[in-house]
Amino acid sequence: RLEGALMMLVKTKLGASKIHGIGLFADQFIQKGTAVWRFTPGFDRRFSHKQAAKLQKRAQEFLRDGNTYTSKKSGLWIFPVDNGKFFNHSKHPNVRSTYEKREIDIVTRATRNIKRGEELTEDYGAFETGWANQF
Repeated sequence: RLEGALMMLVKTKLGASKIHGIGLFADQFIQKGTAVWRFTPGFDRRFSHKQAAKLQKRAQEFLRDGNTYTSKKSGLWIFPVDNGKFFNHSKHPNVRSTYEKREIDIVTRATRNIKRGEELTEDYGAFETGWANQF
């Protein structure tokens, strides 16, 4: 049994992004301050660099191909299993990830009201160590 709120906490859909490849779009109005995603232990995954290095080469490539980020807080690779991995980067994001309670409790909240159909974006530099995927 998974504890707590799971994954995407609001209705979203994937679509072609004007920013990059596939984007994550609001499928409902999202009020400022609303939690839109939460790291869910037992569902989402965390990897140390040592753990990732032990994975098969193809698994390492998959993780490097934009499916993970390295947490500034814990130094661990974070792998959202759900559509949370489709937030695109923006210098003017409409959501922000923060750590609540403990370093593994990552919550992404709306920084302003977001209209249905609007792409959800984050400033990767606010929570990610570097930008290069390294094992």
